[in-house]
Amino acid sequence: MNKLIVIALFVCFFSSVASAQKPVYEVKIITSVESIVPNGVGRSRMISTDVNIDHKQYTTKQTAEKGDRNKSDRKDIRIKEYDETKLLNFFNVGGIRFQNIASNDALLTSKINEMLAQGWELAFVNTGVESYGGDDDSNGIYITRYLFKRIKSERIIANEQ
Repeated sequence: MNKLIVIALFVCFFSSVASAQKPVYEVKIITSVESIVPNGVGRSRMISTDVNIDHKQYTTKQTAEKGDRNKSDRKDIRIKEYDETKLLNFFNVGGIRFQNIASNDALLTSKINEMLAQGWELAFVNTGVESYGGDDDSNGIYITRYLFKRIKSERIIANEQ
């Protein structure tokens, strides 16, 4: 009987320890910006970076008593080390260019496959469009953000909820 109690306590202890811990993740975002400006005059790119920035340096706490603006200079926030992959514009002089869309898909697939091979997991995709609105609107982009995650290390931290 004592052995059963010891085994039950052992199982309870380790199951509670395991449920109170979680892996530490790192996140990476890849952004594609594809031009939907007519006549092929826009610029389309896929952007990624390995630079780490501490957002707290550029964050202020807003409260009812204090509403100070963050006084950080934009030049201090802007990074200069990033990868820029050329993509093709959706439009050319003749209208929508389906070959360009297929080419962009192939480039994005190559990047996603590379990320997966490096142990990243595609966690979320978010898109947005500022579309071409006719003759008076010369702007238009299709932006997609690919959010990847992977376990940062074998280190486990306690679940703080």
